[in-house]
Amino acid sequence: MVRPYLGTALLVVAALTAVACSKSTGETVTSTTASSPAVVHVRTAAVEGGDARAVSLRFAGIVRASQRATLTFQLSGTLTERRVELGQTVEVGDVLARIYSPALEPARDSASARLDELTTNYQQSQREWQRASSLRERGVVSEQALEQIAARRDGLKASVATARASLAEASKMLEENTLKAPFSGRVEALLVEQNEFVAAGQPVMRISSPKGREVEVRVPVYLLDYVSLGASLPVWSVQDRSQAPVQGSVIEIAQAGAIRGELQPLLVNLPANTLNAGMPVEVGITPQTTAALTVPLLAVIRDVNAAASSAFSPLSSSSSNSIPGPSSSSSTSVFLVRDGVARRTPVTVLRILGERAAIEAESLVAGDQVVYAGMTKLADGDTVIEAAQAVRAQPVEG
Repeated sequence: MVRPYLGTALLVVAALTAVACSKSTGETVTSTTASSPAVVHVRTAAVEGGDARAVSLRFAGIVRASQRATLTFQLSGTLTERRVELGQTVEVGDVLARIYSPALEPARDSASARLDELTTNYQQSQREWQRASSLRERGVVSEQALEQIAARRDGLKASVATARASLAEASKMLEENTLKAPFSGRVEALLVEQNEFVAAGQPVMRISSPKGREVEVRVPVYLLDYVSLGASLPVWSVQDRSQAPVQGSVIEIAQAGAIRGELQPLLVNLPANTLNAGMPVEVGITPQTTAALTVPLLAVIRDVNAAASSAFSPLSSSSSNSIPGPSSSSSTSVFLVRDGVARRTPVTVLRILGERAAIEAESLVAGDQVVYAGMTKLADGDTVIEAAQAVRAQPVEG
């Protein structure tokens, strides 16, 4: 009678032991699961921009000779002789043209006659003074008379010097009726025809030297900071845009003026035997600009502790995922993913560019990955995994 009851007791003890072991194992698994870090499935996008972009700005100009001159007469007259034709090559000192002025030769002759007269009078007074000096030693001529003769002599000497200067002036003016080439070059333009009246200072012709070419362009004031003396700038020919640019060097840079919006001249010297005078060209100036970093608009979140007065544009029903407007400050941030860990990184929104936001952040560089989806349960320091790498059956949070 004892053995049946003993078997039943053993079965009950075995069942209780199995239940206890099952509960212990479940608690251990639950504890282990609770202590392991959470993995959040998110979607990330790359940070773009931040690179230096070289945008070439082109300014139009005309090639001209480095040595050029517009020739004029210093006096008025009629153009009686022109010895050159358009495009003719001339050497330094060659006579180019002459004018006739009826007062030039008489003025020179009058100055010459006046000089001869005063010279004769001075020589006579010099001889008188010498005779008076001899008589003064004998006591025949008084000291006062000798001084008067010496004063008249000195006055005539000064008059002779004045007359000689007048003759030189008249001779120079007469020489000015002849126009000569100041340097060797080519006649670019004839501005007055023969037998026409020419006023003093009126342009008569232009000549230029074949040695050296340059181009002048006018640029905004801010671009002067991107050029320096001796800097190399590309110069393109407008007539043949397939031609490779010529590298010119900056030889003159204007100083910024006080007139608002005024363009400043910039002079570029061209290599020899490259571009001919008169050719339209474009000079390129390349300022280095740094593009702002951009992230998806959905990646920018506001700080939950930000003031309620901050200007934000709601993105979803969750207040922690709202997008700041351009007036927001450092209360905005993004989740930066590095080594599988999401870190909340503060950023400053500069402006909105369509579906992306231009930001400023010290700890972000182009190519970094930021979270733009799956941020509902994401906290700073969470381990994340790209949703594309997760099991497709598992839903993406957020």
